[in-house]
Amino acid sequence: MLGTYFYHEILRKTVIAFGTLFNEVHIQKEDKNGNTISDIKVPLAYGPRSKFLAKIEQQQELAKATAITLPRMSFEMNSLSYDPSRKTSVTKTFKAVDDKDRVKKVFLPVPYNVGFELNIMTKLNDDALQIVEQILPFFQPSFNITVDLINSIGEKRDIPIVLENISFTDEYEGDFSSRRVLTYTLNFVAKTYLFGPIAESTDGLIRKVQVDYYSDTNTQTAKREMRYTAEPDPITAEPGDDFGFNETSTYFDDGKNYSPTRQEDV
Repeated sequence: MLGTYFYHEILRKTVIAFGTLFNEVHIQKEDKNGNTISDIKVPLAYGPRSKFLAKIEQQQELAKATAITLPRMSFEMNSLSYDPSRKTSVTKTFKAVDDKDRVKKVFLPVPYNVGFELNIMTKLNDDALQIVEQILPFFQPSFNITVDLINSIGEKRDIPIVLENISFTDEYEGDFSSRRVLTYTLNFVAKTYLFGPIAESTDGLIRKVQVDYYSDTNTQTAKREMRYTAEPDPITAEPGDDFGFNETSTYFDDGKNYSPTRQEDV
C-alpha cells in the first residue's frame, strides 16, 4: 500500500487558508479632530519571526536607509500532530463521484492538528493594539473556515482554527537612535483532516433502494406489511444526468422476510 503516489495538497491549502484570514488588516491614523489622515494595510508574509527581526537588527540606526518597514505580520506552520480525540474507524470508506462522474472509494480521513504562529511586529504599541483588536473578537476561541480539501471529489470541510495563547515581547535594547520592535505572538491550531489515496470503486452506483416496513419494532416476531422501492428513471442514469425516480409500494401478509444474502423472500 505504501508507495502509491498521491498528493491532495491538503496541508498547503490549510496554510493558504490560514494566511487569508489576516491579509486585510489595516491601521488608521487620526488627527486631533478625529479625521482619518492615513490608512495602512499591514503587510503579511510567510516566514519565522527571527528572519524579520534579523533584517531589522542588521540596520538599526534610524539615520540609515530603511531595512524593513513596520508594522508587518508574519506567520508560519510550526507543528503537526495526530489528534486522537477525533479518531474514526480506519477501515470505513465512503463513496464519492469525481469531476468526470466516476465513482471513487475513499477511506475516512485521519485527523491532524496543524500548529501556526502569527507574529505582529510594530514600532508603536497603539499600532499593535489596533491589529490585535481586529483579530481577537473572531476567535471564541475558534473560527471556522471552509477548505476544499479534495477538488476532484468535491470534499469540503469546515476547519476550526483555535486560538491557544497570546504572548508579548519588547525587543528594544540600546539608545534612542536604535529601532524598537514590539511583537505580539498568537499561537493557533487548525484541526484539519488528511486523506489517503482515492481508489476506483468496484461497487458502482446505487440504482435501487428497498425498505421493508414492519408492524412492530421487534422484527423477530413482527410481520412485514409494506415494501417501498425506488429506482432512477431511466435505470441507466448517471450522476450528471437529469432523471427522476420510479417509486412503488407493495403490501404483504405472507409473513416472509427479505434475505439480503440470497436476495429473495424466505
